[in-house]
Amino acid sequence: MAAHCQVTGAEPGFGHSISHSHRRNKRRFDPNIQKKRYWVPSLRRNVTLQVSARGIKTIDVRGIDAVVADVLARGVKL
Repeated sequence: MAAHCQVTGAEPGFGHSISHSHRRNKRRFDPNIQKKRYWVPSLRRNVTLQVSARGIKTIDVRGIDAVVADVLARGVKL
């Protein structure tokens, strides 16, 4: 599963992990991606989204219909 949120567009960040002796190694900061299934009344079907924790909160505030309309307007296939 790709570490990319379909709602917020969150992607992995890159940087260094720094040890106690201050040696640096490359690492990747992945967003908290969850696979969630929602009932969308406007489409009259279930939709499975890969969303971050922030994306789940966005859906709770704005509503699934508004969020799915934005995702479809961007051209993402659901």
